[in-house]
Amino acid sequence: MNLVIQGGALPTFLLERIVAATGATAVEPCPPQVVRLRDARRTPEFVALTPLIEAEKLDWAFVEPGRKLTDFGLICFDMDSTLITIECIDELADFAGKKTEVSAITEAAMRGEIDYRESLCRRLALLAGLDARVLARVYGERLLFSEGARKLLDAAQAAGLRTAILSGGFTYFTERLRIELGFDFATSNELEIAGGKLTGRVIGDIVDAAAKARHLRRLRDELGLRREQVIAVGDGANDLPMLAESGLAVAYCAKPATRAKADVAINFGGLDSLLNLFA
Repeated sequence: MNLVIQGGALPTFLLERIVAATGATAVEPCPPQVVRLRDARRTPEFVALTPLIEAEKLDWAFVEPGRKLTDFGLICFDMDSTLITIECIDELADFAGKKTEVSAITEAAMRGEIDYRESLCRRLALLAGLDARVLARVYGERLLFSEGARKLLDAAQAAGLRTAILSGGFTYFTERLRIELGFDFATSNELEIAGGKLTGRVIGDIVDAAAKARHLRRLRDELGLRREQVIAVGDGANDLPMLAESGLAVAYCAKPATRAKADVAINFGGLDSLLNLFA
């Protein structure tokens, strides 16, 4: 594998320790602030160095040599705190005066401390009675794309990849993003609304971690792709099964447990820094 480190100057002392830890056979400077280490192995010694790498505000990735973006056929994104900067449910809770309580449950779920289904039900129950018109306010006033999201998506679409949003969030947001950004597919939870207010429930089955992974497999099979032709991008424990079904698992501004299972850890750069990994 190649180890790509990017985002700034890599101190000589740290480079030497990384080479020793991974057994890399060559070091190649690439575009500005990108270094590629050839024939590197992801060893426990490298994992022990990741706090030092992250202390220098550097991102890292293990990728197969010679991979091009056009080698892939599908890229799947989580929505909240990945494709966009916010957690939509937390912003809805702000309008209900319950953001602190809901955000705490969200964080626990993303760390894997609470089952996602349980966390969603608990958070939605706190929103029961909220005026449904606040959905439009969250989308119009608070939803921002993550740095580099549009550039990465444009490059993926230009390279012929199909694109998907696989989210445990809500269809109100994913459908608008699908249309605005030209995604091929989106799935998420549909909020139940009665009398113009949220009921605190969803319609139909909950889209949880297992469902996201299942949708990825279905899309992969329908497109006739192999696992190694799929990129998945996420940030929380709810994304781990989806990431495990991909050939390139990308942890974006992710929790430690998610970074530990990913091929790519982007903590400081934008989503478009993923493009630096390909020949």
